[in-house]
Amino acid sequence: MDKLSKYIELLKEKDVRMTSQRVAILENLLDGNKHPTVNEIYEDLKDDFPSMSVATIYNNLKFFKEAGLVKELPFGDGSSRFDLTTVDHFHTICRNCGKIQDFHFPGLVEDDNLAQAIGNFRAEDYRFEIIGLCKECQKKLKLN
Repeated sequence: MDKLSKYIELLKEKDVRMTSQRVAILENLLDGNKHPTVNEIYEDLKDDFPSMSVATIYNNLKFFKEAGLVKELPFGDGSSRFDLTTVDHFHTICRNCGKIQDFHFPGLVEDDNLAQAIGNFRAEDYRFEIIGLCKECQKKLKLN
């Protein structure tokens, strides 16, 4: 089963009705691990779905988020990016070009051990980001 089919099945199990727009949004989120904004998804899909609005995309992302398939990654500038995932992981963010990449470091947060260590705290979610320069920007800036 490919990734798209896996996500569609997970949504159907949660009684989320699949439409062609929802499938297109899922495909966009799967495309290249790019962590898009709502507006970026809209720009990618507007020619194929001229009647789809930014609000429609946001509402569908909300459905996916409530179903546990999408994480919203809010940034300090008020924007949010969306990550299609069922696996907890972390991100590196290039301060030059804005590229976001996933990275996995299982030892960083094991169950709720980290939250428990800071004092009877029940973790509901967590974020960890490393900000720096991606390989391509290092080359452009001649830093490597």
